Amino acid sequence: MNGRSPDPEALRNEVFTRVFDDHWAAVRHHIECVVDDDAEVTEIVSEVFLFAWSRLKPARPMGRVWLLRAAERRLRARSGRALTLLTALDAVHAGVTGDPAPPGRVGQAEVVRALGVLTARERRIIMLTHWDGLTEGEIAELLRASESRVRRTLRRAQDRLRTELGLEGVASGDD
Repeated sequence: MNGRSPDPEALRNEVFTRVFDDHWAAVRHHIECVVDDDAEVTEIVSEVFLFAWSRLKPARPMGRVWLLRAAERRLRARSGRALTLLTALDAVHAGVTGDPAPPGRVGQAEVVRALGVLTARERRIIMLTHWDGLTEGEIAELLRASESRVRRTLRRAQDRLRTELGLEGVASGDD
């Protein structure tokens, strides 16, 4: 029996590879919600994972919520750059109306206007739900809020969006 422990760098590399493989697509998708330029998306994703590498503890690897929080910080640091929400608006439309097709009765301009009546917190929870596909529990962890508060805010925001879009009687597939 050999008393030597496994190579710590090999373990660190293995754990990081697993974190990267498991969460790269979710982090990229999250950033694509607000960044239009593919090269910039790639750059920000790289920065997030470089930061993750620098903070990695192999015994406690970070999860999707930690990585999305890091992506949010990177996005705030770059807030002066050109941003777009067009594909994210399609996701919100589908989530609010239950219609997976691109906006038909309700166009993107109407969704933008409707999102404008929401508070910043409501908009963020709507985007995290319908664009990133996070659960209420994951959103609560990301925002460091209670799950019940996230649930109430999400329901209120969805109701306000449906009202603004003239879809009061329409329930999404999530309800």
